[in-house]
Amino acid sequence: MGRMSEELPAHAERVLEAAERIPPGRVMTYGDVAEWIDEGGPRQVGRVMALYGGAVPWWRVVRADGRPLPGSEARALEHYRAEGTPLRETASGEPRLDMRRARWDGSDERDGGDEAHT
Repeated sequence: MGRMSEELPAHAERVLEAAERIPPGRVMTYGDVAEWIDEGGPRQVGRVMALYGGAVPWWRVVRADGRPLPGSEARALEHYRAEGTPLRETASGEPRLDMRRARWDGSDERDGGDEAHT
């Protein structure tokens, strides 16, 4: 990788901006973010989040299977619980995001699309 500039790459800025727009209690998958910004794919979004995501609500950009980010499970779960993000337990008792209820499609940004919390 080349020398880091003071300015973020344009793609990284778009990914981080998308992460900041996800309302509390909601999530988007890496692929959702890529589709929403109409650029790249899940791996590129994951790379941006790994490199630059610490300053944004990183716990709201997730894997499609609903498992918390490996290595950051406890911190992510704290955020999910504080924000009221819908969770479920697996048969083995592991917490997972309830993707059906927690996933945000980016629509109705003004009110955060609270229909998933009904």
